Amino acid sequence: MSLVANTGKLAGRTLFITGASRGIGKAIALKAAKDGANVVVAAKTAEPHPKLPGTIYTTAEEIEALGGKALPCIVDVREEKQIQKAIDEAVKKFNGIDILVNNASAISLTGTAQTDMKRYDLMHNINTRGTFLTSKLCLPLLKNSNHAHILNLSPPLNMNPYWFSIHVAYTMAKYGMSMCVLGMSEEFRPYNIAVNALWPKTAIATAAIEMLTGDTSTSRKPDIVADAAYVMLAQDPKKYTGVFAIDEDVVKKYGITDLTPYACDPSNVNNLLPDFFLDVPGENKDAVTKAESGGQIPELFAAIGKSITPDLIKKTQAVFQFNVKGKEEGVWHLDLKNGDGSCGQGEPKNPPDATLTMDSNNFADMFAGKLKATNAFMMGKLKIKGDLQKAMKLEKMMKSLKNKV
Repeated sequence: MSLVANTGKLAGRTLFITGASRGIGKAIALKAAKDGANVVVAAKTAEPHPKLPGTIYTTAEEIEALGGKALPCIVDVREEKQIQKAIDEAVKKFNGIDILVNNASAISLTGTAQTDMKRYDLMHNINTRGTFLTSKLCLPLLKNSNHAHILNLSPPLNMNPYWFSIHVAYTMAKYGMSMCVLGMSEEFRPYNIAVNALWPKTAIATAAIEMLTGDTSTSRKPDIVADAAYVMLAQDPKKYTGVFAIDEDVVKKYGITDLTPYACDPSNVNNLLPDFFLDVPGENKDAVTKAESGGQIPELFAAIGKSITPDLIKKTQAVFQFNVKGKEEGVWHLDLKNGDGSCGQGEPKNPPDATLTMDSNNFADMFAGKLKATNAFMMGKLKIKGDLQKAMKLEKMMKSLKNKV
C-alpha cells in the first residue's frame, strides 16, 4: 500500500531501473507509472522463474495498466553491450533518460572461508561494477536532462567493524555501490545530476528475505521503499544530492506518521527485523535479557533432543555448534543433517555448517521463541560464523520447537 500521494512530478520522465522485474525495483517502477512516467524495465528475467514471480514483460504490462509507458529490456548489468543496447532503445522510444535507479544486486551472507570466488565475483560484478558501469553509460543522457537523478539502493557507509566481520565480501560489494554515490555526487554536481542512496530501515518482503529467513512476517512491503524513492526522485537535483537516506526517515519527513500499513503483518509493527548495516540505538550487545538463573541450557537441549524428527532433519540439513557465554558457559551442538540427528554438550562429530555465539540468557529466550534468531543477529546479540543462510534456518526450526521447549 502506497501512502505517499502521486503528484505528477515524474510525468513524461524516463526512468531506467535495473532489477525491475520484481521486488523493490518493480515497486519503484509501478509508483512512477502512476505519474505517467516512461520506465525501462532492465532485468534478466525474460522467462518465468519456477519459484519467483514476475518477468520484464509482466512488469511492463502492469506499468502500462497504471498509465505509464514501458520498455522491457533483457539486461544483465555485467554485460556492457546489453546495457548499451537497452539505453539505445530507450533513446529511440523515449528520446532520452532522466533517472537511473541502480537496484540490481546479488547477495551471499557468508564469511571469508565460506565464500567461493565465483559468488564473490558475482556480487562485485553486479553490485559495484554493474552500478558503476550503468551509471557511466547513462551519464551522457543524464547530462541532457533538466531533472537528472541517479538513485542507488545501497546503505550508508557505516564503518562499524561488525558489519564487515559477518559477511565481508557482501559488505564490500554493497559499500561499492555507496562509494559510487559518495564520488559521483560530487563529480556530477557541475552537471546538476543528483546522486543519492536509499536503504530500508527494516527487512523488506522480497525474494531475498524469503530465501534467507523463510518468513516475511517481520518485514515491511516494498511500497515503503518505492514511496521514499518517489519523494527523493521528485526533489530538485541541484539541491538534493550526496544524500544517504533511510526509507522510514524519508516518508516521515514527507508527513507519514503511521507506518503500520507498510508492515506485512500489522501485529508485528513493533517487532520488525532491522536491516543490515544499521546499528540499533541503545542495544548493549552484552545485555542480559532476564534475571540470571542456572540450569536452563541442559533442559533446553533435552527438550530439543525429543523434538528431532526425520522431517526436521530433511528440511534443515545443517549442523550447528553453539558457543554459550555468560552464566552457563559451554559448547553445545545440534546435528540436523546426519543419521537420526543428535544434540547435546560438546562439539559436533561432523564439522558445523554454522557456529553461533551468544549469552546463555539470550540463548534460552531464542529457543523459547521470545527472541528471533534473525533479530538477535541483526542486534548483535548473536554472532554467526559459517553459512549464514543455514544459520537462519534456525528461525523455522524455532517455530516447530516453540511449543515443546
